[in-house]
Amino acid sequence: MMTTTSIALTQVSAHPDDRFAIGFAPLSLDEVYQLADAPGNGAVVIMSGTVRDRTDGQAVEYLEYQAYEPMAMRVFAAIGWEIRSQWHDANRIVIYHRVGKLKIGEISVLVAVGCPHRGEAFEACKHAIDTLKHQAPIWKKEWYSHPNGQIASTWVSIGACDLIDEH
Repeated sequence: MMTTTSIALTQVSAHPDDRFAIGFAPLSLDEVYQLADAPGNGAVVIMSGTVRDRTDGQAVEYLEYQAYEPMAMRVFAAIGWEIRSQWHDANRIVIYHRVGKLKIGEISVLVAVGCPHRGEAFEACKHAIDTLKHQAPIWKKEWYSHPNGQIASTWVSIGACDLIDEH
């Protein structure tokens, strides 16, 4: 179970119902769902990013994530405020991201938004992950295995992942 990082340590002000964290512990869908749920919700939308086994045709062995946590936490809080200003009925916003070494199939990021209606929950959740990927100082190192048995790696800003995913 991942605990929420203290907002005061990163000098950000967040809405009291929102939760943001960066850590090494495995992420829990159940925990994030419970944090995003509220009596006024008609929908909780969760985006779960997982480590896949291939990128651009290359076999991925594992990923390593690093983050500049103080700035990333400020970005997460800013995303929360953006959502609340654009989707006024958003009840709860949760953004959790892992760092460290992750195996194929492990969850690297969970973004959840609880709202009275599904449309706004989907839109707000999409906004949150898209903004996170382009603004948060989080990097991943992809470790590949080549047919000749060698292992190679490449650092990638998570914002650049959209460029890869769209092709």
